Amino acid sequence: MSATVITNIATLVTNDPSLRDTDPLGLVRDAAVVMEDDRVVWTGPASRAPATDHRVDAGGRAVLPGFVDSHSHLVFAGDRTEEFNARMSGRPYSAGGIRTTVAATRAATEAELETNLTRHLAEALRQGTTTFETKSGYGLTVEDEARALRLAARHTDEVTYLGAHVVAPEYADDPAGYVALVTGEMLDACAPHARWIDVFCEEGAFDGDQARAILTAGRAKGLHPRIHANQLSYGPGVRLAVELDAASADHCTHLTDADVDALAHSATVATLLPGAEFSTRAAWPDARRLLDAGATVALSTDCNPGSSFTSSVPFCVALAVRDMGMTPDEAVWAATAGGAAALRRTDVGRLVPGAYADLVLLDAPSHVHLAYRPGVPLVTGVWRRGVRRV
Repeated sequence: MSATVITNIATLVTNDPSLRDTDPLGLVRDAAVVMEDDRVVWTGPASRAPATDHRVDAGGRAVLPGFVDSHSHLVFAGDRTEEFNARMSGRPYSAGGIRTTVAATRAATEAELETNLTRHLAEALRQGTTTFETKSGYGLTVEDEARALRLAARHTDEVTYLGAHVVAPEYADDPAGYVALVTGEMLDACAPHARWIDVFCEEGAFDGDQARAILTAGRAKGLHPRIHANQLSYGPGVRLAVELDAASADHCTHLTDADVDALAHSATVATLLPGAEFSTRAAWPDARRLLDAGATVALSTDCNPGSSFTSSVPFCVALAVRDMGMTPDEAVWAATAGGAAALRRTDVGRLVPGAYADLVLLDAPSHVHLAYRPGVPLVTGVWRRGVRRV
């Protein structure tokens, strides 16, 4: 085994939970971090760094954990440029939304889907994302959903079965029949390829009773719940997430006081997805309200071709600070350790001994620059599992 030290770090974000009472980010200044194979083995002041075989000079820049994007939809074909253009131009648009992507995805070959997937993963990696979750949900048949999950599982362990994205067009007049498919034959085909099960619990998609049935069936097959909750309106999604011990309730835009209190007194993470509000001109989630109540908050991209076509976690950090009431420290924690919490993991999202050596080097002296300099490509180095990828 050979070790590498990254030294001359102006500001090191560790997210060390033992330091959180005094500093949420576990900041170490004039710091170094030592990696051996795929793990972090030491962090601390540069003056005390142990001798190693290899040395990287950070040049007085900031280092932070790789971003953990815990919500994305990357197995798809086509795009919805015309829909976005019409929405931003104030023009009516009558195409099929998610169903437009479903048609394109069904028509694509497996090679075309994987090429698109890997292109977006490379794009995300260049911007500092080292761990990502992604979902099915653009196939809506047994074969197409299973295909999407098989493809995703080649690239990440964090794979989510989202057969319950919307009711498949073939079942438009028989939503109960579609729920039976999602909880039966489709689940049987998809469960071997996934870790998680998700449902879009919203008017026009699946109601609370349907969502409970879908998530309960998935849990019986060994999949853990996560929920698209309370994005477009008030509803039962958040309370259902807490009831079922879902790892995360995602979107959380329209919350009652009871919803906020439930999240604050549970292990369910509120995952906020500001790219969706940016791309739809919808109301922003109130992160400040959740944080002040004591809820755990994550930030993710929701990268998808319809409502949030961005793979940039730094962009989402800047939006969260500017428009959702988060401080720069809170937003960076939410995009790293918060995302890890939404995946129920402690081996990513932090730089402590034993964690994976997933690091981001910024061309800036502080993590604050992610919000201070929005839109600037600050990520200048990315290590994933101890290997420099960017």
